[in-house]
Amino acid sequence: MSLFLKPFLFLYDSTLSLLLLLFNGWSLEDTAAAGHERLEADNNAANSDWMRILLLCRKTRRLVLLPIFKGLVVMCLVLSIIVFIESFYMNIVIIFVKLLRRKPEEVYKWEAMQDDVENGPQNYPMVLVQIPMYNEKEVFQLSIAAVCSLSWPSSRLVVQVVDDSTDPVVREGVDIEIAKWQSQGINIRCERRDNRNGYKAGAMKEALTHNYVKQCDFVAVFDADFQPEPDYLTRTIPFLVHNPEVALVQARWIFVNANKCLMTRMQEMSLNYHFKVEQESGSTRHAFFGFNGTAGVWRISAVEEAGGWKSRTTVEDMDLAVRVGLHGWKFVYLNDLTVRNELPSKFKAYRFQQHRWSCGPANLFRKMTMEIMYNKRVSIWKKFYVIYSFFFVRKVAVHFLTFFFYCIIVPTSVFFPEINIPSWSTIYVPSLITIFHTMATPRSFYLVIIWVLFENVMAMHRTKGTCIGLLEGGRVNEWVVTEKLGDALKNKLLSRVVQRKSCFQRVNSKELMVGMYILGCALYGVINGHTWLHFYLFLQATAFFISGFGFIGT
Repeated sequence: MSLFLKPFLFLYDSTLSLLLLLFNGWSLEDTAAAGHERLEADNNAANSDWMRILLLCRKTRRLVLLPIFKGLVVMCLVLSIIVFIESFYMNIVIIFVKLLRRKPEEVYKWEAMQDDVENGPQNYPMVLVQIPMYNEKEVFQLSIAAVCSLSWPSSRLVVQVVDDSTDPVVREGVDIEIAKWQSQGINIRCERRDNRNGYKAGAMKEALTHNYVKQCDFVAVFDADFQPEPDYLTRTIPFLVHNPEVALVQARWIFVNANKCLMTRMQEMSLNYHFKVEQESGSTRHAFFGFNGTAGVWRISAVEEAGGWKSRTTVEDMDLAVRVGLHGWKFVYLNDLTVRNELPSKFKAYRFQQHRWSCGPANLFRKMTMEIMYNKRVSIWKKFYVIYSFFFVRKVAVHFLTFFFYCIIVPTSVFFPEINIPSWSTIYVPSLITIFHTMATPRSFYLVIIWVLFENVMAMHRTKGTCIGLLEGGRVNEWVVTEKLGDALKNKLLSRVVQRKSCFQRVNSKELMVGMYILGCALYGVINGHTWLHFYLFLQATAFFISGFGFIGT
């Protein structure tokens, strides 16, 4: 402060000396003495100002920052309890399912479809299989081939490629592939639009308006990178035929490139928990869960009753499932039936996917809460489950807690040693939740620490997406198709598919900023003796830096 004031003091003393010279004559000693006294007085004043600022900062910390931080800690502790209870409840349901060996075939009526002696395959229902795609250059052949190989009477099957591709090379390749299967007697068609209004939802809605669709009773959906097994329809359709209250049968995803890199291994752990715990517990207890957008079969009449596909959010599949569920229809999840697909192996593609998967549900939660509350077709218990468990806890609270508590509040606590964050919230509860997750993928148990750190990094993007969805921010309806590489990964042709990026292009600024903040908190913790906390902070900062510099994925 004194250095800052010296130029002004010099001008002040010079002006004063000039005035004294004009009115009282020249006196060098008196002027110097007066200037020295003035400088000492101003230095004292500057020191006094520093003391006042310091006292003000301490008072602000004690009266403002400390109560705010304490309130945020309490809020995070409450969220920790909520998330833990939800996770514990779902896993208890799964344990009982395993112990009682309760399979969907025993809960619902299921009989294998058989040819009629007189009419042959005419007793089989007409099934429409849709393959929505958009410039899926690397994978469209795999999905079309898998769908055309389904074990179902060809006279009772219609394959519909819903192609929104804008790349002429891809469109030509799709036409060639369709012509090849048509020559083998498969009833396969390609439907295209002259616009992309509504993205996938708009394409699917328009595809269902064609006249030949009216003869179909059920519609199966497979995204362009999904490869169903030949027995897929023979195992799913009987649930819909023999149980008129069932609207959806969903299969579990498995991943052809899970072992490609560490990032795909982390994704496998998260998605296995989603399917084996969240989806199965929802199906078992409430006959409701979110449609995953693919690898499922719908009853077309249920889709039409609920208003069909809508493009008001980026999770048109979840939107449809919630509306159909509110009409009283039941959903069946088959954990034993799997469909192969590909995980995004590029970090940028995975970030865009997670933004859409977190922003969309939050935005749908905002738009449908009142509609769910006023619905009179389902019970209060089911409405509570959808609003509280399905939306609030799993789509909002868990993302906010993971990032805000473990990446912001816990690191910041080193600056507030007077506030004690209980160890149950930082050690025991997250450890149990982590064990619950790893049980779904036992082979990856040794990667659990890396998975936790990586999930905390991705929680930043999920929290951002959740906030945008709740507040309907600028990117709320942003739709970016997840890039897939198909056989390029197997054939080691990755360099031809993906151009190498410079070091500057690989940098992710958000991850680096959060990593620098956590690293600063860790260093402060080391200096001030937070012996246990700084070890975790250093690891978490490293995870953010690795992601920030792009050293993740293929």
